[in-house]
Amino acid sequence: MTDTNDGPAPGVTGAPGASDDQAGEPSASIGKDGPADLAQRFDRVEEQLAAFHRRAAHRESVIDYLHGENQRLQDGISRAILDPVVADLIRLYDQLDREVRRLEARGQDHQLLWSFAQDVLQILDRCGLESFSAAPGDTFDHERHRPLSVLSCEDEAKHNTVAEVIALGFADPATGKIRRPVQARFYRFPGAQRDDHPSSGPAETQ
Repeated sequence: MTDTNDGPAPGVTGAPGASDDQAGEPSASIGKDGPADLAQRFDRVEEQLAAFHRRAAHRESVIDYLHGENQRLQDGISRAILDPVVADLIRLYDQLDREVRRLEARGQDHQLLWSFAQDVLQILDRCGLESFSAAPGDTFDHERHRPLSVLSCEDEAKHNTVAEVIALGFADPATGKIRRPVQARFYRFPGAQRDDHPSSGPAETQ
């Protein structure tokens, strides 16, 4: 009678428990320094991102600077082109305004010329200039007023004040600069110091 329990069971190879030993061995691809290596990689990624953001910020600053320079260049070109036109328009307005005053003083119809003068003011406004004036009695301002002549007065309180406006002034509201001061006549009290009142030299014109 044959003993059926001798030898290994059919289909079983190797020593028993061999597969369990292999499954329990640690993987050779993950060493003891695995977490430290990952941390170093993350540090390098952070450094690269920080460098990228610095370069991006520098590029933005360069772009902003070039945009500003381009805008200033365009503004300069526009002023260079418009300046002669603006000067002619101011002279045209002055001529129309003088003629309107002359007709008004004679009692003649001046509405047509007045409308032309208003059209010129609108054109100057579109060119970036605002008109401004002064009122009789305003104190002389060397930045906003240009004296064409002085009139003697007996009232010391009127000294150095506007007697009559001859022509409007024009200013650039964007920059605050005066393009052309108000042209006017000013009162002068005879007893005042000479350097305390507008010059009484020859009339100045645009």
